[in-house]
Amino acid sequence: MVKPADLKPPSWNSWEGLEVRSLSPEARRRRALLQNAHFTGTFERPKPQPGMLAFVLHYLGPGTRIYEVVRRTSVGTWQDGFIHAGNLAYLSMLALVPFFILGAALFTLFGGSDLATSMVRTVMAGLPPSAAKVLEPVAEESINARSGWLLWLGAGVALWTVSSLIETIRDILRRAYGTKAKHSFLRYRLFSAGLILGAVVVLLMSLFAQVAIGTAEQVILTIFPQLNETLAALRLTRLVPAFGLVLSLYMLFLTLTPEEYRGRAYPKWPGVLFTAAWWFGVTVALPPILRRFFTYDLTYGSMAGIIIALFFFWLVGLGLVIGAELNAALAEPVTETESGADDEENTE
Repeated sequence: MVKPADLKPPSWNSWEGLEVRSLSPEARRRRALLQNAHFTGTFERPKPQPGMLAFVLHYLGPGTRIYEVVRRTSVGTWQDGFIHAGNLAYLSMLALVPFFILGAALFTLFGGSDLATSMVRTVMAGLPPSAAKVLEPVAEESINARSGWLLWLGAGVALWTVSSLIETIRDILRRAYGTKAKHSFLRYRLFSAGLILGAVVVLLMSLFAQVAIGTAEQVILTIFPQLNETLAALRLTRLVPAFGLVLSLYMLFLTLTPEEYRGRAYPKWPGVLFTAAWWFGVTVALPPILRRFFTYDLTYGSMAGIIIALFFFWLVGLGLVIGAELNAALAEPVTETESGADDEENTE
């Protein structure tokens, strides 16, 4: 823990100018130790004045909790969001096929190539149609081209490749909270590998749930055709991948958030819900926007699908960065002075 004596105020350099002011939880905690004051949001605000503008400024203007959270999120996204979004887009394209190879290797233990093909189609359903049309044949060819020990060798290489994507997400969360790495590179990589295997298991369970719901629906329709209208509640196969995505995002945020901010006092669900909503919104809105306003086929030719996939992953990566910055903006760090005061109150 950093002591106030070890902290130095921001310095002015004649060449570089004033240092960039970070609004991460750790930076706010350091300034609180240095200045012995920080934002709490517990002070009493004056009553709102008449008028719509005064009412809005009273509840959403400077000095309010909402304004502070939006400001922190916006500043953090502006500083790091676009760089990390591009990095995530590149790594997502690089790790997509290795992820399918890894899944195919694991699915051979349960159901063979049929489950691996279903996995590819389930993941591609979340991409724009033009991108899925280009990537799906490549993914299916890659998982069917290997078998036996060659498949497991490819799975090992794929596990290392996909773990780079997980480490990038860890770095995004680390920068959002303003913390530094505490463990060795190998330990983080092994943890990322375990997290990837868990993600494959979640995807496998989602596929099993889809098959089970679809089978139950067909059996009921065959035996009791009069229940056709009452089966609307059972047709949940489209919601299963969405639930799997939300669960996977929650596990990512929960496990990759720095240890200091992993407790219940620092919520994870706001960033998860925002990222999931952003993801679904991009998936729904991107295809019609591309068809109406852009002509990627004329510009990129046969590579249009790849470019659209990169653009899609860039947008999804930007949403993930905003979700991470939102969780960091909501986190109110506890200084040593506050923790010591709380301990004294508890002892009394």
